[in-house]
Amino acid sequence: MKRRTRFTPILTALILPLALVAAGPAVAAGAQSGEDVTEASITRLTASLLARSQFAHHPLDDKLAGAFLERYLEALDGERSLFLQSDVAEFAADATALARDTRRSGDTRLAHAIFARYLERLEQRTAFVTSALQRETFDFTGNDVYPLDRKNAARPSDAAAARVLWRKRLRFEYLREKLDDKSPQRIADILTRRADRLLQAMRGYSRDAVLEIYLSALAQVYDPHSDYLGREQMEEFAITMNLSLVGIGARLQSEDGRCKIVDLLPGGPAARSGALSPGDYIVAVAQDGEEPVDVVDLPLARTVDLIRGPKGSTVILTVVPASVGDDAVRKTVTLVRDEIKLQDRRAKARIVDVPDGQGTTRRLGIIELPSFYSDLGDERGRARRPAAGRTSAAADVAVLLRKLKAENVRGLILDLRFNGGGSLEEAIDVTGLFIDGPVVQTRGPDGDIEVGTDPDPSVLYDGPLIVLTSRFSASASEIVAGALQDYGRAIVVGDPSTFGKGTVQSVVPLAPLMERSGLPFSREPGALTVTIRKFYRPSGASTQLRGVAPDIVLPSLSAGNEIGESALDNPLPWDTIPAARFDRLSATGPYLDRLREQSARRVAGAGEFAYLRDEIARLARRLQTNAVSLNEAQRRQEIADLEARRKAHETLLRTADSLTPVTYAISVQDATRAGLPPPLERGATAEAGRDVAREPADDTGPGDMTDPSPRHDVILREAQRILSDYVSLMDLDAVPASGRTQVHAVPGARAN
Repeated sequence: MKRRTRFTPILTALILPLALVAAGPAVAAGAQSGEDVTEASITRLTASLLARSQFAHHPLDDKLAGAFLERYLEALDGERSLFLQSDVAEFAADATALARDTRRSGDTRLAHAIFARYLERLEQRTAFVTSALQRETFDFTGNDVYPLDRKNAARPSDAAAARVLWRKRLRFEYLREKLDDKSPQRIADILTRRADRLLQAMRGYSRDAVLEIYLSALAQVYDPHSDYLGREQMEEFAITMNLSLVGIGARLQSEDGRCKIVDLLPGGPAARSGALSPGDYIVAVAQDGEEPVDVVDLPLARTVDLIRGPKGSTVILTVVPASVGDDAVRKTVTLVRDEIKLQDRRAKARIVDVPDGQGTTRRLGIIELPSFYSDLGDERGRARRPAAGRTSAAADVAVLLRKLKAENVRGLILDLRFNGGGSLEEAIDVTGLFIDGPVVQTRGPDGDIEVGTDPDPSVLYDGPLIVLTSRFSASASEIVAGALQDYGRAIVVGDPSTFGKGTVQSVVPLAPLMERSGLPFSREPGALTVTIRKFYRPSGASTQLRGVAPDIVLPSLSAGNEIGESALDNPLPWDTIPAARFDRLSATGPYLDRLREQSARRVAGAGEFAYLRDEIARLARRLQTNAVSLNEAQRRQEIADLEARRKAHETLLRTADSLTPVTYAISVQDATRAGLPPPLERGATAEAGRDVAREPADDTGPGDMTDPSPRHDVILREAQRILSDYVSLMDLDAVPASGRTQVHAVPGARAN
């Protein structure tokens, strides 16, 4: 099996099969204009690419077409409150030939017919909301509840049933504003404008925008990471691939009409603020000196337009924190838009002098790696010796490791909790700093297996190692954690599992393929993101769906949320392939049981974890009930209780400040200088109610570095204690270098 240094683009492999696409009818029946011809060509090509190139190689048949239709309906009406059951039955009858017509002619008439019906129902709901706000008085003294998730609920049977749902939603929104102490007239104005703004925004959708929703629904029936990128999304993709952009540094998605923060870009204004977290909802956006604009139910693209702006300008976000779980509890976050550079996203290190229980301190190192970045192009073997001015994750980690070793750290934590992935080659090279051998296996749809091995046989750091992970650790970070765990080289600590994204995507521009296949088009046709391969650990286990389970589990708020591949629709399954040939080390095995026991005792007794356990239990109850009370007195009492808990937690954090060990923050630039910078000051405050509150550094200049992971990060503190215990045990019971067992791949074997 060979090692692929870069995934081969699938463009050339698709040319021959696409000749079959060009052989069908040129356009959908009745389509005459150039735009209609282009739309039909895009649809036919997208369907063919997905059937022939996506990992599962599943044809667009009647069964898949049914799922496609349902996905499109969900994309338009996620709350299942607009389309009536009779609407769906009507569409289903028209969809009997959906698979055939999509494949052969690219017929999209059903897409536009459904969207027209959606606008009709949306107009009816807007009229209902306007009338109800003018004529009704809402009562909030009963025991009614509002369901927070109607994903699996039945659609309304008729117009009367729809109005019941609309009224309950309106009462929920009204109470949410009332709890913010707004007057009845002010609330009526806000909710009327909100409903009308959504209607006007959706009326303004072009045929291109509707097609994008429709074909995205088709792609995501195959798997959650396959997608169609229309013209607007292609522009978004170009922006995200640019290493220098202006904004707040947050990735957003629409969820049940609300704008949800998916993750924060390290080094961006949102992450630096320490006031935002993945899972938070943005419900209003204001420019400096202007009134906030309510963005609930606003299309995501419009919300993004409001958040973006010139460098140095101010944006004020109204946010519902994920850790609170109550829409009535809101806060405002003021951010200054900034240029987000690769420099701000580089790896960072810290040295922590922790008490060892014997009256002295033990020096530990921490490396925080936010992503597997690279600007080394296709060149290999240069990650640890980059040319001047070039940057890579592996090169930066190597520089930091040498500095930590020179400062005599006794153990190391590699923090990947917020690492969503990046360059596969960088992930391989970073892993190669700690082990020698295969790091990752990839399998294509035809069963071919390729093994990725670090080309440098040397190991830069061989001391005690902990890899810190969370549900936000995804893709390439799961490869690193899984490989180091398989080798027995590192102890993985964190959430019950990582994200579970074990697939590889390729972005395929459609224009070159349409030209080669003779498909007519008159404008930019966009691109298709297609899942083409799967990742596997050296042991043969996939990282897909299940992620990487830690050796030591710590309590975490994110563990109970619907975060990860398993929470997405249509994920590819977990499976195994034969193990690669590698040397399994015995660095961690002799100590794991004792380290688990010692950590469990601390977690069971520590005040900071007691608060976190209570928060986890509260959030679990909220998720289990999946509803919010419409009783005003009950909601106000809940808010008061949350505020009391927040103040109690602030007192606990102030007490913890006095226990903060001496900490030195080191940027890549600092690592090239002799000695250490001044230690960080104690006493910084972090946001209450969060188990992780980060303040990433700006390391653009010498000595200009704030604390990248504050002392209130209880998960990191416990990881430091585990590492300190690990060092102590190794000191008492050193394992000889000869203590290795070799693992060989056995034909037909499967990893457990």
